[in-house]
Amino acid sequence: MKKKIFIDGSEGTTGLRIFERFQNRDDIELLKIDKELRKDPEERKKMINQSDITFLCLPDAAAKESVSLVENDNVIIIDTSTAHRTEEGWAYGFAELSDEHRNAIKHGKRIAVPGCFATGFASVVYPLVSGGIVPKDYPISCFAISGYSGAGKKTIAVYESEDRPSTFSSGREYALTQQHKHLKEMKAISGLDRTPIFIPVVDDYYSGMIVSVPFFTNMLSKDVTVDSLIEYFTKYYEGEQFIKVAPKDDETAASGFIPGNDKSGWDGLKIYVTGNEDRIVVTANFDNLGKGASGAAIQCMNIVMGCEENKGLDL
Repeated sequence: MKKKIFIDGSEGTTGLRIFERFQNRDDIELLKIDKELRKDPEERKKMINQSDITFLCLPDAAAKESVSLVENDNVIIIDTSTAHRTEEGWAYGFAELSDEHRNAIKHGKRIAVPGCFATGFASVVYPLVSGGIVPKDYPISCFAISGYSGAGKKTIAVYESEDRPSTFSSGREYALTQQHKHLKEMKAISGLDRTPIFIPVVDDYYSGMIVSVPFFTNMLSKDVTVDSLIEYFTKYYEGEQFIKVAPKDDETAASGFIPGNDKSGWDGLKIYVTGNEDRIVVTANFDNLGKGASGAAIQCMNIVMGCEENKGLDL
């Protein structure tokens, strides 16, 4: 029997990408809301409660409102907003982090899809903290660069307009007060005692992102090298089709550059370990619209439905 799927917020970037990925699936039935009623609470309530699975692709306040409209105990909510990522009772939708994460998604009724920057950060930091390599009180800093599609429809329109400001042709650092909305989950999910210093940059290309975390080796709890960390991450993510770890002779890293848009259009994530015996940088390279958003949401749905995790996704 086909699963009934409703996308609440199908006009946004993430909602549209989820909708596009469903076009060739024969195991779901999309419930469609009239465009003029897509913000009407009663109509949304009806659609949500008729569905088996509802995706929330909304601002935080609207996502919380949608959850409050659920009356059917069988409805599964997959929320792509920031609203519930650290809330009790919500599964964090990053299955590769641990068996507990995957099982929580599989059996959960409330699933929060990770933020794009937080996805890259957790993919690097969670294994190192849980493995006792990075102390929980390590003063972590993180540098990240993303294509402009992650900034939403209004910003996309500015970047793609003919009369945009000249400053939009360069990388632009933001969240200068260290209050980025992903910081809460970056700290909580990774098991850190300190909030990281986070330096995000939006740049003049559509999609793809890099999230890099540097470490001083003499401040870690265990002796590590570039080679040993490559081996550690390779073993940690062994068998995971969405997470790849670059070998030491990887062509991209060997070139001396990791392009921000290198993984655009791909739904996986690739980890690079670079540096020297004193300072090591671990980098996650992926698509902010793929593993960082709609791809991760669909992977969560696939886990819930018990089908192949990569169904409908590009790996």
